[in-house]
Amino acid sequence: MTERLYYTDAYQLSFSATVLAVVDDERRVYLDRTAFYPSSGGQPHDLGVLGGVAVTDVVDEADRIAHILAGPLPCAVGATVSGNIDAERRVDHMQQHSGQHLLSALFADQYGWPTVSVHFGAEMSTLDIAGTGVDTDVLRDAEARANALIWSNRGITVSFEDAPTAAGLRKPSDRDGTLRIVTIAELDRSACGGTHVRRTGEIGSMLLRRAERTKGHTRVEFLCGMRAVRRARADAALLTSTARLFTAAPDDVPPLVERLQQRTLELEKEQRRLAGELAALEARALWTSTLPSADGVRRIRLTHASGAVRDFEPLAQALIGNGACAVLISTQSPAGVLYATASDTGLDAAVTLRGALTAVGGRGGGSPRLAQGSAPSAEALNEIATSLGFA
Repeated sequence: MTERLYYTDAYQLSFSATVLAVVDDERRVYLDRTAFYPSSGGQPHDLGVLGGVAVTDVVDEADRIAHILAGPLPCAVGATVSGNIDAERRVDHMQQHSGQHLLSALFADQYGWPTVSVHFGAEMSTLDIAGTGVDTDVLRDAEARANALIWSNRGITVSFEDAPTAAGLRKPSDRDGTLRIVTIAELDRSACGGTHVRRTGEIGSMLLRRAERTKGHTRVEFLCGMRAVRRARADAALLTSTARLFTAAPDDVPPLVERLQQRTLELEKEQRRLAGELAALEARALWTSTLPSADGVRRIRLTHASGAVRDFEPLAQALIGNGACAVLISTQSPAGVLYATASDTGLDAAVTLRGALTAVGGRGGGSPRLAQGSAPSAEALNEIATSLGFA
């Protein structure tokens, strides 16, 4: 078994141990004891150095812990080896995990929303709670309450208790034997194997960024300690740079953006109206200048070097609106095709185009009046045109 030093002292960042086994090209190492925390309970593993070699992963294998190294360990089995934990990463994880316990207790006690699951990410962490209606006002209130609890500097202690007699746990444990209990004074008692700070004040601060509905619950994104400071600084920098584009103060950005968005919607609506008028004029000119085939159908083919064929839908719709015509519009890069047929032609655009595309290895679909798809190459566009009668 591996003695887990972090269970009793999360602040121990260096240690010595005896090498018990070395496998996998001397890159997987087992020790009699370790301060390296393995990925467990949602908390990421520690990084650091063991015997002068970088530790890239730490794996919990029940009774023992495997240390995955970047290179071979320069020590034989039975030798004493020293290890050093990445202090910044360890403290960061301690702040996030202690902050999560505090936040879970707050949501349960103040709002009646128990925690469903937790995820500790590399940049930010999330808490899924069994509650809805977590709007901006609730987030603001919860954030203020959480930081007040942090600054009250309550003690955080670790104890080991028999599972049958461990009382007052926020969430009952299904484990037998001895439980490791993490207690925040007068706030929370939870069974947990993770690393934690000694007092809530060491969490530093907490930032609740946003909340979103997910699978019937609410996911709250949170950051603690220096993560919260870095994210707040990044958010401030983004707001300042955006304000500079408007030559305005940061506080004036939201109403400016709202007005700009409204103006953009108005301009887009006007652009669509003008594009429709232009398409109608262009369509009428093309339709008039194209002679009907023997079957009475005007076949109009347009080709473009680049662009998306869907951008030409207004023109195609305007053309078939004149009646008795079939329209084939293609783009060479990427190789795409749009096919539209007037209702009085008796042609089904989707069925006809799908057959032509399949024959050259392309794919597509649509409705009887308008269909589009992609071709394997620009050269295949001529084959498609020929099979549709546009030779």
